Amino acid sequence: MNTIQNKVVEFEDLGTREYQSAWDYQESLMKNIIDLKIKNRDLPAEQHNETPNHFLLVEHPHVYTLGKSGHEENMLAGIDKLKEIDATFVKVNRGGDITYHGYGQIVGYPILDLENFFTDIHKYMRNLEEVIIRTIAEYGLKGERSPGETGVWLDVGKPYARKICAMGVKASRWVTLHGFALNVNTDMRYFEYIIPCGIKDKQVTSLKRELERELTPEEMEDIKAKIRKHFTEVFEAELIAK
Repeated sequence: MNTIQNKVVEFEDLGTREYQSAWDYQESLMKNIIDLKIKNRDLPAEQHNETPNHFLLVEHPHVYTLGKSGHEENMLAGIDKLKEIDATFVKVNRGGDITYHGYGQIVGYPILDLENFFTDIHKYMRNLEEVIIRTIAEYGLKGERSPGETGVWLDVGKPYARKICAMGVKASRWVTLHGFALNVNTDMRYFEYIIPCGIKDKQVTSLKRELERELTPEEMEDIKAKIRKHFTEVFEAELIAK
């Protein structure tokens, strides 16, 4: 466990960025933290360096990502169809199956040293869900957890249960990678080309679909602000802008 617990999290809004570029950036931040942790192992406790934490928000151009435990047959579109809909396909090292990222979706990547907070991946996932549950509650939506399925859902246990936020993470030496994808103004037609998260009998939804209106660019920024606020509350962290 870290002798110094640093709960300051550096926040960055990456705007719109290609998936691979954002993933490479996450990996570099993660590597820096892990290198520091390895260095700390060889130092006396009083000389340990504080490990940083990061939280990125980003929007991706159309992309399908498949987790390491996922099944390629859940990708229903072939190469030609991907070209036609201007989407790419990337295999990633997070948990979970296939998911879609695209315009109008707010994607969050916390790169945290969990030894600064708590060493419990299950609790980490529940905390991420809680951030989104509190955020969408501000728009009158009751987000819930679905037993055995990560992410945030609406109307759990009913035939029309639907997922509004997907999640998939990886952790190495208690440092986290990947995160969540909240559908806001997302073009839901893109989900027709996959079996989302490998779950055949559940639907996906968005804030736009639930509120029956497009959210303005100002409202998109407001949602990001609400995510940041609830993140600081749930993780008892202090967010500082990079």
